[in-house]
Amino acid sequence: MLRSSFQRIQRLGLTARYQSTALEADVCVVGSGPGGYVAAIKAAQLGMKTVCVEKESTLGGTCLNVGCIPSKALLNNSHFYHMAHSGDLASRGVDVEGLSLNLPKMMAAKSTAVKQLTGGIAHLFKQNGVTHVKGFGSVSGPNEVSVDLSDGSGQQKVSAKNILIATGSEVTPFPGIEIDEKTIVSSTGALSLTEVPKKMVVIGAGVIGLELGSVWQRLGAEVTAVEFLGNVGGQGIDMDVAKNFQRILKKQGMKFHMNTKVTGATKTDGGISVQIETVKGGKTETLDCDVLLVCVGRRPFTQNLGLENVGITLDSRGRIPTNSRFQTSCPSVYAIGDVIEGPMLAHKAEDEGIIAVEGLQGGEPHIDYNCVPSVVYTHPEVAWVGQTEEQLKAENIPYVVGKFPFSANSRARTNNDIDGFVKALGHKETDRLLGVHIIGSGAGEMINEAALAMEYGASCEDVARVCHAHPTVSEALREANLSAYFGKPINM
Repeated sequence: MLRSSFQRIQRLGLTARYQSTALEADVCVVGSGPGGYVAAIKAAQLGMKTVCVEKESTLGGTCLNVGCIPSKALLNNSHFYHMAHSGDLASRGVDVEGLSLNLPKMMAAKSTAVKQLTGGIAHLFKQNGVTHVKGFGSVSGPNEVSVDLSDGSGQQKVSAKNILIATGSEVTPFPGIEIDEKTIVSSTGALSLTEVPKKMVVIGAGVIGLELGSVWQRLGAEVTAVEFLGNVGGQGIDMDVAKNFQRILKKQGMKFHMNTKVTGATKTDGGISVQIETVKGGKTETLDCDVLLVCVGRRPFTQNLGLENVGITLDSRGRIPTNSRFQTSCPSVYAIGDVIEGPMLAHKAEDEGIIAVEGLQGGEPHIDYNCVPSVVYTHPEVAWVGQTEEQLKAENIPYVVGKFPFSANSRARTNNDIDGFVKALGHKETDRLLGVHIIGSGAGEMINEAALAMEYGASCEDVARVCHAHPTVSEALREANLSAYFGKPINM
C-alpha cells in the first residue's frame, strides 16, 4: 500500500519533498567533461569531499561522447580504409583484394572506444571517492547547487563550500538553417551517419569541419567546404601552414570555396541546395549535396545555470568572466574550460581544472596560454604552439624562421609520408623559441616537445643540441631549430 502510494506521488511529480537532506561537499563541480571530471578527481585526491553533477547519461562531456574521441576513432579508421582503397598500400607491397567498407562495424568500433573511456571515468570517480549526481545542476545560492534529477524523482540540493562551473560548450546554430541530424547535421550527427553521402557540403573550414570532412571524403563522399575566411584551419593558424594545408587537402580531393558565405539552404526531393555568395563581389552560386554539415563553431553552455542568482553577468560572447584564480564575481563560484575566455580545447580545460582546485587549497594558479598547443587530426596532422609569424610581425617582435621539410627527413621518406614541414620561430636577438608550427604525420605528438621547450624558456639552440633518436620524424623539429639559430640545417 505504501509503495503504491509513493508511485502515485512520483507520477504527480511530488517527490521532491521526499529527497534526503542536501549533500555536503567541499567542492561541487557542475559538468563532467575533460575540465570537470579532471577537476573533480584532483579535488578528491587533495582530500576534498567532492560532488560532480552531470546532466547527460554518461560522463565525459562533449569531448568523450560526441567530440574528440569518436571523431579521432573515425579519422584513424577511415585513414586505414583510404590507404587500402587509394592504392597507397599496394604501392607499399600490400595487395588488397575484395576491399569493401563496413560502415556499421566502423561505427561500432567508435562506440566501443567511447563506452570504454566514459566507463573509465565512472571507475575513476568510484576509485577516488567522487560522488556522481545525475541531473541538470544550476546555482541556487553562493554555496548551493540545485539538481533536477535525470530519473525524474525530483530535486537534490548540494551544499558546497565552493562551486566549479565546467559545463563546456554546445554547437553554434546557423541562422535560418535547421539541423535535423539526418541530412542537415552538426558535428554530432556527422559522427553517426548511416551511409556515406555522395556529396557533402561543409559550412566552415575550421578544425572540426576539416576533420569530419576528411572522414567522409576518405570514405567516398565528394566534400566541398565553404569558408568565410580566406584560410583554412580557423583563427590562430600560421598562414604559411594554412596555405600548404589547403593545397594538400585539395590534392586529396577536398574542394573549397574560400572568402564565401552561405546565405541559405533548402531541402529538395533530390537532397539539399545550398546557396553561397562570395564575400567580395557578391557572386552567387548553388551547391547540391546529400548531407549538409554545419560547423561554424561552438558557444559556451552558460544558459539556465542560475548564474544570475549569485550576481554573475556574462560577457558579450556568453562567457563567464573570471580572475587569475578562475574565480567569478561571486567568490565561492569558479569557472573553467569552454565557458571562460580562451581556446575551446579539452586539454586547456583539464589544466584549468587542476590549477583551480589546487588554488582552493592555497596554491598559486598559473597557466601560460601561449604554451597551450593546438592540433588538427587530419592526414597530415597540423599542430602549433606559441606565436605565429603574423602575430610576431603585428607586435614588431624581431624573429628568425627555421624550416625543415619532411621530404628531407629519413623516417618520413622511409614511410613514404613526406608532405609537410616543421617551422620554428626564434627571437632574433635572444634566440628564445617563440613558436613552432608543424604540418605532417605525427605533428600532434611532436608538438608536445615544443610546448615543453617553450614552457621552460628554451632557445632554438637548446632544442637543436638535444640528441634525438634516429630515424624519427621528430628529427625534423631539431633540424628546424638548428636552422633558426644557426641558419642552416644538417640534412638539407
